[in-house]
Amino acid sequence: MKFEKAWDIKKKVDLLIEELHFSHIKRKNVHCIRSFDAKTRAYARIWGMAKLFKEVVGLEPHYIIEVNEKKFRTLTPREQMKTLIHELLHIPKTFSGALLSHRGPHHRINDREVEKILRNIISS
Repeated sequence: MKFEKAWDIKKKVDLLIEELHFSHIKRKNVHCIRSFDAKTRAYARIWGMAKLFKEVVGLEPHYIIEVNEKKFRTLTPREQMKTLIHELLHIPKTFSGALLSHRGPHHRINDREVEKILRNIISS
């Protein structure tokens, strides 16, 4: 897979973390890349870090948000923001390197929830 660091996406993600008051997310440990030949149908995806790296190697948890350049660039700015919010919602409050699924006992990650969050940002 070809990729490059996506500093423009990182700036947007940092602003969203601030706007959303996601104080559990360590911004310095969230990285953004742009992939060019990914074989995924997704516009973006998030990669976590296995617990093993923390426990055996002693590394702090990190997350990588990957945007699929070919698909992501076709989205409107609003849809891009929604996509990035969606990816951030996969990061648990523990910031452990794990990822939250789309449906859990205490959370949902879907378009309805993302829209709710986006409306709160716009109205404030």
